[in-house]
Formats: sequence, C-alpha cells, structure tokens
Amino acid sequence: MFGYTMDEIGNIVVMQGFSGLSLFSVLLLMALGLAIIFGQMGVINMAHGEFMAVGAYTTVLMSKLAVKYDLVHTYFVFAIIAAFIFAFVIGYLIEFLMIRHLYHRPLDTLLATWGLSLVMQQIFRSTFGAKEVSAELPEWLLGSFQPTPDIDIPINGVFVMGLAIIVTASVYLYIYRSRGGLRIRATMQNRTMASAVGINTKKVDRMTFALGCGIAGVAGASFTTIASTGPTTGSLYIVDSFMVVVFGGATSLIGTIASAFSIAQAQSILQFFMSSSMGKVSTLLVIVMILMMRPEGLFASKLRK
Repeated sequence: MFGYTMDEIGNIVVMQGFSGLSLFSVLLLMALGLAIIFGQMGVINMAHGEFMAVGAYTTVLMSKLAVKYDLVHTYFVFAIIAAFIFAFVIGYLIEFLMIRHLYHRPLDTLLATWGLSLVMQQIFRSTFGAKEVSAELPEWLLGSFQPTPDIDIPINGVFVMGLAIIVTASVYLYIYRSRGGLRIRATMQNRTMASAVGINTKKVDRMTFALGCGIAGVAGASFTTIASTGPTTGSLYIVDSFMVVVFGGATSLIGTIASAFSIAQAQSILQFFMSSSMGKVSTLLVIVMILMMRPEGLFASKLRK
C-alpha cells in the first residue's frame, strides 16, 4: 500500500469493494446451489460449475436470437429465466439417471460427477467451440455511475447484486416458509422419520438437486454480464464455491452469504495490492486457519442424528 495517499487508498477500497460485490454475487449464487446440494443432500457435485456454464451458454444463445430479431433491450430477463429452466431440467435428469444410484457412496459420487464435468466440458467445446464467447448486453446494463468524481460503480455489478439478493430471498422463503422447503429440511434432518410420515424422500432429493443446478444456471446468466464464457469457465469457480460453503457452514444459508461476501471482498481488495494468485493464497490461508479453530464453519446448524 506504499505510494498511495489515504484518500487514494479509500477510493481504491470502495471501488474494489464494489468490484468484489460482483464476484460476491456470482459466488453467492453458485454457493447457494451448491449448499442446497451438498449441505442438504451430502452430495459432492464436482460438475456444479458446468451447470453454471449451461446458464451462461443459454444466455449467449438467447442474446444471438435477440440480436437477430432486434430484442436486445428486453431479452436478458427472459434469458435468466431460461437459464434456470435449462439447468433445472438437466439437473433433474442427471439426478434420475446417475446421482440417485450413488447416495451414501461419496467417493463414487465424487468421481462420477468429476467425469460428468469433463463430459459436459467436451460437449460445450464441440457445440460452441473452444474460444470464449460473450453475450450481447442491453444498453441499460452498460456503463457506470459516479457517486463522487473519483469513484466509478459499474451498473452491471449493481444489477448482478440485486439479482443475487432476489434469488437468495426466494431460496430463503422456499426453504423456510413453504411446504416444499419443510420436506427438504425434514429429509435432511432425519430421512427415516421423514419417509415414515409420508414424505417421498426420493422425489425430494431429485427436486433439491435440480433446484441447486437451476440456481447455478442463474449464476451463469449473471456471469455473462461481467465476463466471457468458455468450456472451462464453470470449473474455475467450483473450488471457490466449495470454499464458500465449507467456510460458512454447509447447512447454513446465513453462513453461505457471510462467507461469500468475506471471500469475495478479501480477494478483490488483496488482488489489487498483490498479484491475483497471492491474493487468493492469502485469503485461503486465513480461511484454513479459521477452519482449524472452527472446523464446522462460521454458522454451523445443529442437526438431529
């Protein structure tokens, strides 16, 4: 930080903080889906990043259609919905065809979903090419506004943050204020008793897995506003997403939010003053030290066994 005045450091922290909010929003959306799958079901889904890519490529395809039919100004909201639906349907089919046969076999699930991620990456590469592609964004997502002469805040980052807030609130209402969410929580806490009172736990598992994948699709749609998309884009975020879930507490929605915010802000600010790799390493070291003292995560839930 040497060579900067205090005013400059303050402006840098504010701008990097807002830049970190964009990363926070994508990480939060990714981690929400992963927390539902990993925290609620105990499934380690190494292909979760590829469901993010499904959402991103869906948005790219819809942007091409929007350009063709002169609908660029209005297509993006529908692209988000389509990204959720496509990722949800694919996740539902994957759970039915593969995941349901691997419950209580964590190593097999880990290897199978890792293999699935490689297959999906090759499908993306064969379908869309190896080069990264970008969505055509509507004008209302471009540019920035200046609260002060020295601070620029990107509009797309504010939009992604708003989308993350809406999705997070929706997930909270679904899990804690709906009958479907009650079934999910009952199955998570005691599968045998949930089944005994008439809950179809297999259906709950399938819908839960599909919901987590659908949220990853929304993360992919939001990702197109801040970066281009390639076959391996999703895999670049899977480690950070698992780190968010584990650090926050695998079954805690509040922990996922707090963890995503802390990690995104730390990486964004540290990477300005250090190299990108050193910023990530420094963040990871702090997380490891905290987990050594609190291995259950920041906000662990107490579950009946």
